[in-house]
Amino acid sequence: MVSHTRLKTFVTTLALYVVVGGLIAYFGVNAFSGEHGLRAKEQLAAQLKDLTAEHDKLKDQRIYWERHVALLRSESLDPDTLDERARAMLDYVHPRDLVMLGRDKIVTGVGPVASAR
Repeated sequence: MVSHTRLKTFVTTLALYVVVGGLIAYFGVNAFSGEHGLRAKEQLAAQLKDLTAEHDKLKDQRIYWERHVALLRSESLDPDTLDERARAMLDYVHPRDLVMLGRDKIVTGVGPVASAR
């Protein structure tokens, strides 16, 4: 009977160590690779960096477009900007304008630029 009690004590102690070791391993693995672990923190930092860069790019675009819209307002309408936009949208040139289509083609005259190509 004495040997049976020692064996039971040994097995109980061993089982306790195995369970505690398993719990430590489980929480250790989740602390590294879990949803809120170290790897997730690195991924969030990389995502934050990408989104910050995109935010800065969009801010610059917004400033660019705000400047162009401000030039087209009635109180600050720039005739040169209006003329440039109208010619680009209508695809027309002035008789005195010199239009360079490429390195070897130069066209002058009135009418759509597309007809001169």
